[in-house]
Parts: sequence; C-alpha cells; structure tokens
Amino acid sequence: MSTENTPAPTPVAAPTVTAAIRHGNLDKKGGVPRRKTNLVILGGSMVADGGEGSMATTLFPVIAAALGLATSALGILAAVGRIVGVVAGPSWVFLSRKYGRKLILAVATGFWGLWAVAAGLSQNFTQLLILYGIMAAGTAAAHVLVPEVIGDSFEDKKRGRVVGWVYGGTAAVSSLMAPLIGQLANIEDGWRYGFFFFGAINVVFGILILAFYRDPGTGGGEAQLKTFTQAERDAASKITWAKVRSLFKIPSYVVLLGSRLLSTHLLLATFGVLLLVNEFGFDVAVAAVAMAPFGIGYLVGTMAGGALSDWLNKVSVNYGRVAMLQGAQLLFAIFAYFTTQIVYGGITPYLVLFGLCGLAQGLNPGVNRPLVMAIVPPELRGAAFAIFVSIIESAGFAIWTITAGFLADRVGLQAVMMWLVCGVMLLNAAFLTLLYKPFKNDRLALVAELDARRERILEAEAEAQR
Repeated sequence: MSTENTPAPTPVAAPTVTAAIRHGNLDKKGGVPRRKTNLVILGGSMVADGGEGSMATTLFPVIAAALGLATSALGILAAVGRIVGVVAGPSWVFLSRKYGRKLILAVATGFWGLWAVAAGLSQNFTQLLILYGIMAAGTAAAHVLVPEVIGDSFEDKKRGRVVGWVYGGTAAVSSLMAPLIGQLANIEDGWRYGFFFFGAINVVFGILILAFYRDPGTGGGEAQLKTFTQAERDAASKITWAKVRSLFKIPSYVVLLGSRLLSTHLLLATFGVLLLVNEFGFDVAVAAVAMAPFGIGYLVGTMAGGALSDWLNKVSVNYGRVAMLQGAQLLFAIFAYFTTQIVYGGITPYLVLFGLCGLAQGLNPGVNRPLVMAIVPPELRGAAFAIFVSIIESAGFAIWTITAGFLADRVGLQAVMMWLVCGVMLLNAAFLTLLYKPFKNDRLALVAELDARRERILEAEAEAQR
C-alpha cells in the first residue's frame, strides 16, 4: 500500500543549545564546561601516580640491593599493584556513583599519595609490598574514571585525540622524569626520597581537584543527550546490576577483553631497565635513560595515534579503528624483537628502539578506549573500564609479570621477552581478527539506543507541557 500521501509526524523540537547553556550544561560553543581544565588537573595527578609506580621499576636494582631482593621480587611488586586494582577499580566506580566523581578522584588520585610517603619508609620487602599495594589502589581510580570522564566530556569524533593527549602527555612527562629518577640511584636512600616527593605532589593535586574540577555528568559527550539536564539523562538511563551483567552480552566488548588479557607489552616497560642492566651490562643510571625515549615515543604514538584513530573512524566508522588496533599489536611485536633479542655496541641503538616500542604501545589508548566508548552506554562505561582495565588487564598483567619474574631467574630476561612479549603480542594481533564482524553491529545498536532515549526524553517533555 502506498504511503506517499501519508503526512509525516510533526517532530518535537529539541532543546536548544542556548537553553542548555542557561542550565549550565554546555559552554558557549556547545561543549561541556571546563572540560580541558578538568583533564589538565587529572593528567597532572596521573603523572604523579606514574612517578610513584616508576620508582619500583626504574630503581629496582637499587631497592633490591638495599633490601636483598631477587629479580622475581620485581614481578611480585608489579603484580600486586595490579591485583589490588582488580578490587580497587570497581570499588572506586561504585563509590563515585554514591559520593560523586569529584570527591573520589580527589581522594584516590590525590590524597592517597600519603601511602607513597609511607612506602618510602619501608624497612623490608614485606612492608614495601603491602604499602606499594595500598598505594596502587589509588592509581586504579584514574584507570577507570578518567576514560569515563573523557567519554562524558567529548563526542565520538574527538575522543581518539583527547585520549591521545591525556595518556600521551602524562606518560611522556613520567618517562622524561625517569632519567632524573635514575639519578637517585647515586644518592644514599634516594629511592625513599622519590616516594616522598611523588606522594607529596599527589596530595597537592588532590587539593587542586577539590578546588577546580567540575564534573561533566553522565552522557554529556553524546550528541543525542548533551542538551538535556543530568536529571533527564538519568531518568532515561537507570543503572541496574542486570545492565552491568549485560556488558558480557556485547560480543565486541568480550573480544576486546580477550585482547586485553593478551596484552603483554607492559612487560617491556616493567623489566626494560633490568633487562639493560642484567642482560646487556649497562649500569642503572645509564639504563634508566632508555625510559626517556620510550616516553617520547609513547607521547608521539598516543597523539599521532589518537588523530589517526579519529581519521580512520571518519573513513570507516565500522572498521577503521579495529584495523588500527590490530596493526598496533603487530607493530609492537616487531619492534620489541629488535629491542630485546639483538646485542648492540652501545646504549644509542637501544634508545632508538625503546622509542619505537613506546610509539607502538602509545597507539593503543587512542583507539581501544574509543572502541569501548562506541559500544557501551554512557552510564555503564565506568563499569566497562573497571572490568577492562582494573580486572582483565590487571589480572593478565599480574599473571604475566609473576611468570616473567620467576622465568627470568631460570632462563634469563632475554628469553622471557622473546616468548612472553614478542610471541604473545603476535598472538594478540591474530586474535583481534575476531573483532571486525561484531563491532559494526554493536556500534549501531548503541546509536539506536541513544536515539531512542532522546525520543523518550522529548516525549516526556511534550507530555509535561500539555
């Protein structure tokens, strides 16, 4: 039956940007207010978190000498820091829902730095392990809440670049500090002073978060929802445990979790300095210099990768970012082989290769975070990243680091890097082939859901005006 003469339904007018500005939801350009200021503050706290974490990896040879530790102790330290995140990450998400993200970010990524000060007072490995683990619980908050804040602050077409700037900038600053941290090896008890310093810096950022951070609210980055008030968004998107469990019914999200479990590139950052010292004969201060080009490479990778991610998303919204994520794993495996398996005459080749490894690793945040945001509803992204980073990545990293630490004592770090880094990352690249088909369907399903929510809100407004 023909429908050519059937009159189209009269559309309900959407709230204007001017109205949204009046309610304080958007700035004059139609964006979330103070979103850049928020990310600068959060990025600074992440730098301090990274400095705390790098104390154990960069200065481990010195800590090992002071406390009488074997190589496996580094694997245990790194693993405990991640295992704690399995519980801490989801807990911070739950607390942020109850008390607000601002307070939880200030406590967890700021004032929690006092535990780093306490770690600097450790007198034996047991004390260091316990205090380092508690300290790492605070770092877990940034892993799960910062991506959520980005998703709630920026639209899909910008998320790759924003993630690139935030993660690249913080990692680059942290890595550029590595040579300075390395110089603490030449000072008696220098590693203790490092913990004191970064713990104090974190407390300062806790104060800055309380003073200047303004939360964007859930769903503020979605084109379909950003012109509505938070109350209207919440009314159309109640969080339930059934919804959280439904994350595992999103096929592409499950594939991304599997890929995260197979991500072993963090082993190179964890054991890189120790590799250069134990296997290639460099002293600690010289080996620590390699972390600077690694950080610069990571910065270039995240920023260029974020821009590339957004461009590929524009070229092919269904396949562009998927192909990039797969290529990033393959590229890292290749660079890692030449970094860890070939002996060169001096430190310079390693500096270049560590830079290339950092670049390849840096391609990941600007593509995998937007991929998750593209398939998960706004109110579930905190839970999604808690599972993605705090549970799956942390569990995988803990398994890999403990395995690597104990194997290194038996077969050497070079063999460990060959099989657990190069080999597993090649497997990861192959595994991501499974992502191409479901991602398109899951992305379109979310778009349809957000469109439906917008219509429900507009219908409720129209009904209220009658």
